[in-house]
Amino acid sequence: MKIVENSNMKLIKDKKLLVGADNSGSTLKNAIVAHLRKKGWEIEDIGAMSPEENNPDNMFHRVGLRIGAKIAEGEYERALAFCGTGMGIHIAASKCPHVHAAVVESVPAGLRAITGNNVNVLAMGAFYVSPQMGIEIAEAYLGNDFGSGYEWWNNFYEFHKLAVDEMEAFDYEAFKASGFKQEHLYEVELLDEMNNNPAFKA
Repeated sequence: MKIVENSNMKLIKDKKLLVGADNSGSTLKNAIVAHLRKKGWEIEDIGAMSPEENNPDNMFHRVGLRIGAKIAEGEYERALAFCGTGMGIHIAASKCPHVHAAVVESVPAGLRAITGNNVNVLAMGAFYVSPQMGIEIAEAYLGNDFGSGYEWWNNFYEFHKLAVDEMEAFDYEAFKASGFKQEHLYEVELLDEMNNNPAFKA
């Protein structure tokens, strides 16, 4: 994924993370942050700190835009974002360049968000995700890397990197001018791995 070059970027391998929430997402965020800090993570926590907070600057979309900006500027490799549904803060963060965000509500989705889609902003909704589930989602997301865990899929990384690269390079005006035909940056052999793998058989 193309990102702004920043030699001071705070990296997952160094256990450095950005998080942010509105008041609706703050309780879930606080539980996950407390867990991660106990495990040695260094966390910058922006946005609301409690459900009672009533700061207009910490509305979901404003926190989301600040999270997205820190990713866009290359300050952080990854971030966790929280609001009531996870959806609004995810939409806002996605307005910033180089942000690849996802809303997840399960551990498998949190895992696949990083291994298959190289998501750099993972959002959760406190209305739907319990604190313990959120902790498990965060562990799955933060403990894995793009392309990992799919050794049985011959070209899993290459196949998914093509998608990430084309989305990162996407220019809507050029897309529109071409009659809405996507420019292919390169090609990857397409293998029907799911149909050929016993793990996906009933």
